[in-house]
Amino acid sequence: MAKINFGGVEENVITREEFPLSKAREVLKNEVIAIVGYGVQGPGQSLNLRDNGFNVIIGQRKDSKSWDKAKKDGWVEGVSLFDIEEACEKATIIQYLLSDAGQIALWPNVKKHLTKGKALYFSHGFGITYKEQTGIVPPADVDVILVAPKGSGTSLRRLFVAGQGLNSSYAIFQDATGKAFDRVVALGIGVGSGYLFETNFQKEVYSDLTGERGVLMGALAGIMEAQYNLLRSKGHSPSEAFNETVEELTQSLMPLVAENGMDWMYANCSTTAQRGALDWKNKFRDAVAPVFKDLYESVATGNEAKITIEANRQKDYRVKLEEELKTIHDSEMWQAGAAVRKLRPKA
Repeated sequence: MAKINFGGVEENVITREEFPLSKAREVLKNEVIAIVGYGVQGPGQSLNLRDNGFNVIIGQRKDSKSWDKAKKDGWVEGVSLFDIEEACEKATIIQYLLSDAGQIALWPNVKKHLTKGKALYFSHGFGITYKEQTGIVPPADVDVILVAPKGSGTSLRRLFVAGQGLNSSYAIFQDATGKAFDRVVALGIGVGSGYLFETNFQKEVYSDLTGERGVLMGALAGIMEAQYNLLRSKGHSPSEAFNETVEELTQSLMPLVAENGMDWMYANCSTTAQRGALDWKNKFRDAVAPVFKDLYESVATGNEAKITIEANRQKDYRVKLEEELKTIHDSEMWQAGAAVRKLRPKA
């Protein structure tokens, strides 16, 4: 484990150089890894593990869309694709990658297969951190570990295929066997992490829920809508409003930030853009700081978990969710976006 300095703060980080794939294979050579759930993270993590030479099986509900998708991805029924309980029985490591709501619903079925010495793996700290609400309390004689890729399963797979990696956090909630550290790091390397940084289950879910509701999705979508709507109200065309709000951000500026940081992106823009951005940055920061404070408090008190759990318990939740998502899809802003993307030059 290396100590890396991040802006004056030392953190525990594990890289592929110090924990190579060959070592990960050695650690897990006698393990059977069952991926339970084939939705958001399941496909990317399982395919990367399989391609990296690990013994992986899939546990999924039969006759579901995800079951059919798994078959299309090359998982063979009765060989590497099983119903959830059979996969859990066969596994020594259960990667519990169902949705948070799915984990709550299926927990009794999974828990009975968590016999002594097995490992229970999460990619989200929700179920364990909010155990009073979820009821997910693992047996004391199993390892409970976490690897959380900092992106979608789709991104994890795309970067893996491209020979790159997506950074992940790792955590150990329970080390019953004395092997939890080696297991979690080996799995992190196996699923295609660029590097692994240390956290705990609570910090992972607090940061994750704040990030999703904040900069990564909620705040970003809200700020985009606010600017787009303003430009349209002032007579700018949909194309102009969308390009100035979204296209330039995603296609031009964010790649510069990813490459060398925000300061480097600023340095590679016009002096007019630099001056304006510097003048307005703090105004936006100070305006949204109270919102972020409220958001974090809602996460830390368990209120966001309560809202999520109660919403998913509603019989018509999926229908209502699709209606909300359709509103975004059908909005002028994102219809303009669809048209703009079609006009991008083809490689």
